[in-house]
Amino acid sequence: MELTHQIILASASPRRSELMKALGFDFIVRATDADEVLPDDLPHEASAEYLANLKADAARDWLSPKHLTLTADSVVLLGDEWLGKPADAAEAIETLTKLCGNTHTVITGFCIQHLNEEGVHLRHSESVETQVTLGEASRAEIEHYVATQPPLDRAGSYGIQDWIGWAKVLRIEGSYSNVMGLPTAEVYEALSAFKA
Repeated sequence: MELTHQIILASASPRRSELMKALGFDFIVRATDADEVLPDDLPHEASAEYLANLKADAARDWLSPKHLTLTADSVVLLGDEWLGKPADAAEAIETLTKLCGNTHTVITGFCIQHLNEEGVHLRHSESVETQVTLGEASRAEIEHYVATQPPLDRAGSYGIQDWIGWAKVLRIEGSYSNVMGLPTAEVYEALSAFKA
């Protein structure tokens, strides 16, 4: 789709780039350097969208009347527990041990910002939730997955497009692409407002 604005995907995630290419958008990638600190009183359910907006703040200088930025962040919740990116393989194994045999929630927030013709800064953000149920997995299976397909850069310590997604995901309620890191239907609809 041809847009009136050049998209700057402010994310180093290869999955998000892959999904944007699948949607047919032309874009350039510039990773942000946002300090991802959450307020203590922020509900876990709001954290993904909050972080997407924080990244948008860091990318604001890249805006022009011809450019817009797209930022996103994903979080994984198991009940009331917030599961971020693991610090190391041991933490990844611990996280996956909790997730396997249970249903968890993946929330991805995204933010689109631009300048209108009058130079006014405008922003749209939203978040999307997906429920994922993983089957039971043995310690050996989890250790093998973490060793062979290191998920250290992924919230919840796994990628749904990896082995674990094919072998252990029993049910998904909601957007599959949301679990990969970008709710493509919602992003496509939001970006369609800039159709040339």
